[in-house]
Amino acid sequence: MRRFADRQVGAVGLGCMGMSWAYTESERDDRRSVALIREAVDLGVTFLDTSDVYGAGHNESLVGRALQGIRDLVVLGTKVGLVVDPKTRRMIRDGSPEHVRAGVDASLWRLGTDVIDLYYLHRVDPDVPLAETWGAMAELVTEGKVHHLGLSEVTVAQAEDAHRIHPVAAIQSELSLWTRDALGDGRADGPGDVVGWCAANGAAFVAFSPLGRGFLTGAVTTGEFEDTDFRRRLPRFQGEALRLNLRIVDVVRRVAERHGVTPAQVAIAWTLAQGGHVIPIPGTKRQSYLYENTRAAGVDLTEDDLIELDAVPPPVGARY
Repeated sequence: MRRFADRQVGAVGLGCMGMSWAYTESERDDRRSVALIREAVDLGVTFLDTSDVYGAGHNESLVGRALQGIRDLVVLGTKVGLVVDPKTRRMIRDGSPEHVRAGVDASLWRLGTDVIDLYYLHRVDPDVPLAETWGAMAELVTEGKVHHLGLSEVTVAQAEDAHRIHPVAAIQSELSLWTRDALGDGRADGPGDVVGWCAANGAAFVAFSPLGRGFLTGAVTTGEFEDTDFRRRLPRFQGEALRLNLRIVDVVRRVAERHGVTPAQVAIAWTLAQGGHVIPIPGTKRQSYLYENTRAAGVDLTEDDLIELDAVPPPVGARY
């Protein structure tokens, strides 16, 4: 188990984005996804993640349907601050107070709930002072529409700025064996030790893509994806970069074989080992992977395992 604010949640959460958008969209099956979310809750997966931008609201509606009758069993997180430009289809940031106020009402309606447990600013809008966006979000807590506030993909400095205005209950950023920026690497242009900041300030660190967008499972060996799968455009999945990055998977597989578990379970267990306040949210559309991911919480990596995993080669290619 892990703690979020004043509640206990399952150690491994569930990222719901891929049920609507971004990954192998030809496999989208709403009925199956609703059943999977409900089964996840039965298994003790009680920390669920979505956003208003995933599938242009579809994912929130899907999650809302799945939680009918069991809403009180989960901590439900969603986000505001990213929109898709209808002309260019590019993602743009909107942190205006007006967008925040309209966004939360739309999310509440799609989710079929009276209150959102964790409301994130999906990305900081460089054209709107963070204090203005965060102040508008804090008003939602006062109004009873939101219980707690979170940030996504921010620096330590941005977290501190927001925290002075209203408590930051969680920060969500990518964290996995091939994406460790949030652990702090000393780079001047890096985010700093966000994971450490969360521990010091009583916030949860929510790790998205703990499986490296599927790469760390060992199932991705080529850069061939269907047209709607956004991994086709990511540098780490291309040509020589992908071939070199398979060296990381080799180490994960070796550790997994020693424990008699899967590479995916080792990757998630490594993320869990980064701190008792870290909650990974792997996503899946398949029941078998849901079971696999959930059971990663029972994998006890040794100190030698962690040393070996920490020493994997750095990834080749940018995240985006």
